Order: sequence, then C-alpha cells, then structure tokens
Amino acid sequence: MTSRFYELRDDLYHPGRWHLRSPVDEHGQKINPWQFTEGRQLDPQGSIRFPVKPDGVELEFTQSSFSIPVLHRRVVQLFERLGIQDVQFLPAEVQGHAGPWFILNALRVIRCIDETRCREVRHFKPEDGQPERVGEYRVVSGLRIDPTKAGGARVFRPWGWRMVLLVSDDIKQALEREGITGPVFTEV
Repeated sequence: MTSRFYELRDDLYHPGRWHLRSPVDEHGQKINPWQFTEGRQLDPQGSIRFPVKPDGVELEFTQSSFSIPVLHRRVVQLFERLGIQDVQFLPAEVQGHAGPWFILNALRVIRCIDETRCREVRHFKPEDGQPERVGEYRVVSGLRIDPTKAGGARVFRPWGWRMVLLVSDDIKQALEREGITGPVFTEV
C-alpha cells in the first residue's frame, strides 16, 4: 500500500496552453459539470464537447472549468497498462482538436482529509444558508490526507472536497516517466 498521494492538477503556466471551458452537448447546451465529481458510474446520453478559449497548445492531461480531468488517449492507455481500477473513461470531443479525448471519472470518494494537518479547514454551518451542505467542507487549504484511509485506492476524490483529484505515487511516477504533458503534482 502506497503512503504517498498527490493532488493532480494541470499546469496553468504551460506556455501558450489551451483552456477548456464547461462541457456542452451536441446542441451546445450546458451539461451539469458536477456529475463528474460525484464518484459514480455515468451513462451520458449524446456526446460531450469542450469549447476551447483561448485556443493553444494541447495538454495530454488538462482540466476544464469545474476541474473536470480531460485526457488524451495516451493517458488512458497508460492507466490501462497500470491496471487502474475505479475509474471510468468517458469519450469526449475538444473543439478544433483531433482526439480521441476522454473525461476521467474517478469512481471513488474517500473520507480521508486529515483536518489536523491541513493549514485551514472550515465547515458549512446552518447559518450559511445551505442546509444540504452542513458539515461538509467550506474551505480546505494546505490539503493533507491520512493515507491509511485510502484503502488501496490509486485514483480518488476526497469526501467533502470533491473538486480535487488524488493519485498514488506510482501513478505520478508513471505519468512523469511517460512524459505526459500537463500534469502538476502537489503532495498531500
């Protein structure tokens, strides 16, 4: 079992990089972006497309608006060779860029945030006016997790702070070894 995990983000400072916007369907209608952070199997109806603005250099790992991970086929093939479980790859299109492209849908959400080691943690309270979110995280800075709670997971989202995608050390090393463009890692 690995004891090192990393937040996986895309390199916002990559020179001339593209920026993917919120997903839309084949008719240009917005698709609910939060469904890709819920940790459940999805069965999308129709195609998923990502507008690009500004256009620029493709990244093999990137995140659209709302932190949706979008991967080139090369990344999907690497995950398959590594035998990564608990993920779903949803076909997607990126405006003006040949693919194939995929959304990485992490299927596990794990209660693992180590609040005592984070720089700051605040929870939603009843007075915040969002009763459905009371007890969830409102702020997490300096994210740290308890790796013993990962239970062998290699790709997952932390419960209560699902916009973050976490990966194990072996995945980080494989992405670096393969020379995949776009990923940036922060140890958690």
